[in-house]
Amino acid sequence: MAKFFAVIIVVITIASAIPIVMHTWPTPQDISTHGAAIDDQTNETMLEAGISFVISQIILAFFIWRFSSWRQGEKTKTFPGGAKAMVWAAFLLVGTEVLALGIFGVKAWANVYFTPPAADAVQVQAQAGQFAFYFRYPGPDGKFGPIHPEMINEANANFFGIDQTNDADSKDDVVTAEMAIPVNKEVHLLMHSKDVGHSFFVPELRVQQDFVPGLDLSLHFTATKIGRYEIVCTQLCGLGHYNMKAYLSVLSQSDYDDWIKKQAALQ
Repeated sequence: MAKFFAVIIVVITIASAIPIVMHTWPTPQDISTHGAAIDDQTNETMLEAGISFVISQIILAFFIWRFSSWRQGEKTKTFPGGAKAMVWAAFLLVGTEVLALGIFGVKAWANVYFTPPAADAVQVQAQAGQFAFYFRYPGPDGKFGPIHPEMINEANANFFGIDQTNDADSKDDVVTAEMAIPVNKEVHLLMHSKDVGHSFFVPELRVQQDFVPGLDLSLHFTATKIGRYEIVCTQLCGLGHYNMKAYLSVLSQSDYDDWIKKQAALQ
C-alpha cells in the first residue's frame, strides 16, 4: 500500500507540473510600466518554486518506497542516522526557497513598494467597505480634507466622512464610485478600509494590495493603455464579497480633465 502511495505522489506531481510548463493559463494583457518586470519575477518565482516542489515530492516518494515493506506485519525500516539528515535537507530546501524569493523580489516588487511616487503624481484616495469601493480626488487645491469617521453616512452620500462646510481643504474634494486616471501619468493611490480587510486588485495593472483596517497604505503605478478595467476585492470580506467590484477607466489627459470637471459639478 505504501509503495502504491509513493507512485501516486509522483503521478500527481507530474500532472501538477504539466499545466505550468505548458503555460495553460496565460496572464491578462499588461497595461502598466512595471508589468513586464512583475511578470518576469512571477515566472522566475514559479520556476524556482516548481523545481523545489518536484524535487521535494520525488524525495518524499523515494523514501516512502525505500523504507516501506511489502509484507504484512514486517517491521518498518528506519532511515540510517535518524531524522537529522532529513531535517537538514528540509532546512536547506526551505532556506533556498526563501532566499530565492527575496532575490527575485528585489527586482520588481521592491521597486514598486519601496520607492516614493513622483512629486506630481495624480493623488487618488481609495476607500473599501462592505461591499463597495469609493474614490476621492483632492480638487484644484491639491489637498485632501480630513476624514471624520463619525460623519460617514451612506444615506446622504458622505462615504468618506468629510465636512465640506467647515474644513476648507474638503470643499473641492471630489468623491466618485468609479476610478479614472490619465494614461501615461503616475498615480499615487492612498488606501484605507472603513471596516474589515479588503483588496485592490486590477490584473491588467499587475497591482494587488490589501486594505488593512487601521492602516493607511499607499502604492504608485503608471497605466499605459486606454481602456476600462475591473477593480475587484480578493479578500473574503463578508456575504457580499462576490459582488464587490468597481471600474478603473484609463483616459487620455483631455478626457480625464473633462471627466474630473463633470464629477466636480455633480458634488
